[in-house]
Amino acid sequence: MKTDDELKAENPELYSVARKGATEAPFTGKYVDEHAKGMYACAVCGAELFSSDAKFESGSGWPSFTEPANLAHVELRPDDSFGMHRTEVICKSCGAHLGHVFDDGPADKGGKRYCINSVCLELEREEEK
Repeated sequence: MKTDDELKAENPELYSVARKGATEAPFTGKYVDEHAKGMYACAVCGAELFSSDAKFESGSGWPSFTEPANLAHVELRPDDSFGMHRTEVICKSCGAHLGHVFDDGPADKGGKRYCINSVCLELEREEEK
């Protein structure tokens, strides 16, 4: 795993989001309109986080998932910043801030919307496995 200094030098946007809790601008991330099959892993440490099977079009401007591929790889923390009560999604392996989870996802899939910053993800496409 890269140090924070290495991460900052190689990818300042990833550093800003993953280590400082920033958010990429909506509709700008590389995975907003991605429809390929595969596994989304943490861009910092490579932990498998979300399956493309759980991805859906939320219209929010960020990749959205109904559930993590493995709950053991994510941590949920209360986030009361900016005068809002939200739940932050963290990579349990490396502590990277990934995004937030909301209760406005598809009701037939559990009602959750994991709203994740594209810069924090790397898609391993099925054909690459």
